[in-house]
Amino acid sequence: MREVVLVSGKGGTGKTSFLASFADLHGCSVVMGDCDVDAANLSLFYRAGGRAEEPFTAGYRAEIDSDICTGCLACMDVCRFGAIELGKDDLPRVNRISCEGCRACAVVCPPQSIRFEANRVGSVVQQETRSGPLVHARLGIAQGNSGKLVDRVRQRTRAIAEDRGIDLVLLDGPPGIGCPVHAALGGTDLAVAVTEPTPSGLHDLTRLLDLLSHFKIRAGVLVNKWDLNPPLTDDIERASRERGAQLFGRVPFDGRVAWALAQGQTPLAVDPIRRALKRAWNEIVCTLPETAAGCASTGISAHQV
Repeated sequence: MREVVLVSGKGGTGKTSFLASFADLHGCSVVMGDCDVDAANLSLFYRAGGRAEEPFTAGYRAEIDSDICTGCLACMDVCRFGAIELGKDDLPRVNRISCEGCRACAVVCPPQSIRFEANRVGSVVQQETRSGPLVHARLGIAQGNSGKLVDRVRQRTRAIAEDRGIDLVLLDGPPGIGCPVHAALGGTDLAVAVTEPTPSGLHDLTRLLDLLSHFKIRAGVLVNKWDLNPPLTDDIERASRERGAQLFGRVPFDGRVAWALAQGQTPLAVDPIRRALKRAWNEIVCTLPETAAGCASTGISAHQV
């Protein structure tokens, strides 16, 4: 099994739409995972169908048993998060959004009226698409992302790939360099950093490439909208080479992409973008393990545009 993760130093560089395009270009089934659980939007490219959800819990939240509580308010005094409030009956109630599950309230409660329940932060969703299975997460209201949830998405994608004998996993990674990014990258075969020619794009890309180098993850770079600032694109490619990253190509700007996305289509609907992404995907697949089989599966020769 081979795994490719698309990442970016910042959001909005185009990695999600590029991943959907690569899945369509591959020519046979892939397993896709949307590890950007804060803004999981890869599924917008596909019609909902064959969906299955499983709950995901993380941490614990306090619950006060009003039948046992004596109203001493010791819990309210010790809570550093302001998560315990007085109810209309003058008994304490827990605000589950503010509760951090530290258990300090339970330690000081004389009648031991406080219990802790697993906190459901969201669910892991699996659905079938035209390109193969897709796994993504759905966060609950006011629930935070975590590397644990990203890892659950990855585990599910790998399990599906092994069960169905699918050779390639494509992951849409979170932006930035934080904990969710680390969870999306561990053990991957290749990280493709999608960037754009802006000062912030260059700055965030270099931080990301330094992170990949630290964890000894093979990296490549794909520049989106390169023709909006060719000199800065040259700077990006120079910085990438200095950090040992492979260059997978340049994708031009085309205003029609926004129209295609609004229609639920991938950038492949726009001819210049399609040609650039074909070249980039050919370069990516041919650098993976078992390159001969990989290149054959794309239907694109090494020199074909």
